[in-house]
Amino acid sequence: MGLFYKKLQAAWANSGSLLCVGLDPDPERIPAHIQGERPYFEFCRSIVDSTAPYSCAFKPQAAHFAAAGRETELALLIEYIHTHHPGHVVILDAKRGDVGSTAAFYAREAYGRYGADTVTVSPFLGEESIRPYLEYKERGVTLLCRTSNADSDWLQSIGSPPVFERIAARAVEWNHLGQMMLVAGATYPQELGRIRQIVGDMPFLVPGIGAQGGDLEAVMAQGLDHKGNGLVISSSRGIIYADEGTDFARAAGREAEQTREEINALRP
Repeated sequence: MGLFYKKLQAAWANSGSLLCVGLDPDPERIPAHIQGERPYFEFCRSIVDSTAPYSCAFKPQAAHFAAAGRETELALLIEYIHTHHPGHVVILDAKRGDVGSTAAFYAREAYGRYGADTVTVSPFLGEESIRPYLEYKERGVTLLCRTSNADSDWLQSIGSPPVFERIAARAVEWNHLGQMMLVAGATYPQELGRIRQIVGDMPFLVPGIGAQGGDLEAVMAQGLDHKGNGLVISSSRGIIYADEGTDFARAAGREAEQTREEINALRP
């Protein structure tokens, strides 16, 4: 078992949770009382501290920081998580995908500059675009497979076997060291189940519950591994914007706790 899988297994066991809290700071929704030079960091830090008892992972969205020139705050946030909540897995949601020479720099950005445990990447350009990430043997690679958005059908479901099944099969071939995690959306639970049949106990990052309306019960029925784990179920806006006033952090904690309980009620 690779180091990434060991950290993920420990996170599930120690937290008693499959919940991942997405950190998507929106300048229009950050509470007005959070000011100063690092508002993105301060907002997300408060969310992290309040939701850590109920989650196994955090998923900062790179574009939300980069669009505002807040990459330094993203690096500080990930460092804060590793320091204050070291048992949590940090998933950098960046959806990188480029040819091998450029992919090497994207991998250096994700693992070196930001210190993420894993980063979301696209397999569209083939193995050469994935190999540079796999060279970081202690880190994970989270591969887009069956995403939760409705428009994904035009590509991901075509063919026989469909594209998402071909991606899953290729991920098994690449997973020599226990690094691969697949994105499998909660909005397509039957297809998520087909992916589980292909990849065995490989972990899934599952977006699409909450605001996107994914079927949590069906996801749990189709997606758990043989140990009753195997899923990192992501919720972002429904948790971090549960309240947009001065009580935002406490409200996020309550929402995270409720979501964790809803998930655990469906576990064996």
